[in-house]
Amino acid sequence: MNRIEYRMQQLKKEDKTALIGFLTAGDPDLSTCMECLTQMETNGCDIIEIGVPFSDPIAEGPTIQAANLRALSHHITTDDVMNMVKEYRKKSEIPLLYLLYFNQIFSYGIEKFLNTCQQAGIDGLIIPDLPYEHRDEILPYAEELGIIIISLVTPVSDQRKESIVKDSKGFLYCVTSTGVTGERTEFHTNLKTFIEELNHYSTTPKALGFGISTPEQIREMKSYADGIIVGSAIVRRIEEITTKHKTPQDVGRFIKELSDACHEKRS
Repeated sequence: MNRIEYRMQQLKKEDKTALIGFLTAGDPDLSTCMECLTQMETNGCDIIEIGVPFSDPIAEGPTIQAANLRALSHHITTDDVMNMVKEYRKKSEIPLLYLLYFNQIFSYGIEKFLNTCQQAGIDGLIIPDLPYEHRDEILPYAEELGIIIISLVTPVSDQRKESIVKDSKGFLYCVTSTGVTGERTEFHTNLKTFIEELNHYSTTPKALGFGISTPEQIREMKSYADGIIVGSAIVRRIEEITTKHKTPQDVGRFIKELSDACHEKRS
């Protein structure tokens, strides 16, 4: 069984919500990024998304865009990211995913990329710009290697929503709002109704992402979500390692606040 599926099943049995954290590989540098990975896992992340640096991350807001640029300024390559993951995998069995764009995979070579992911220990991929209708360009190769392609669904996915949800595996990335990533103080979509609708189509765990940044938001959403994805708020604290002389341990303390909120029993 894939590590993502196993962890989500464990948490469901324990009546807990998954904390899915995100960082950008190589931000602010590879060694500090490795320290942040350790802090994220040690302080309660259940699954970690690793952004592969890209010059045009169209789904990302300014915080994560800046992280991509910081990593690229150090000439971080996809192979550097693969080697970092392979090294981290020597000491950890936490589920790990890449978040990246299809052009990055295509440029690397689809089969070569997936084989290298499998060798590094990657469990899944999130590809925001891969249309549902074009999943077959990568899905057969990924399934053969046991790598899950995470499906994304938005409140405005309309007639495709049912098909996207029924074909989902691992967890379903439920986008809280249209636009790009970034911390938000309020959400205009009725997220509970959104999740309830998706539950009619599939039992795949539903994880909410885009804009979630505080324990208070998590406590409100965890009653109906199987997972909570936090990205920009973590990346902002990683940025403070260079701008405000913070440390990876400070990132870890923030993760602990989030994971405490996620792991309180829902019932």
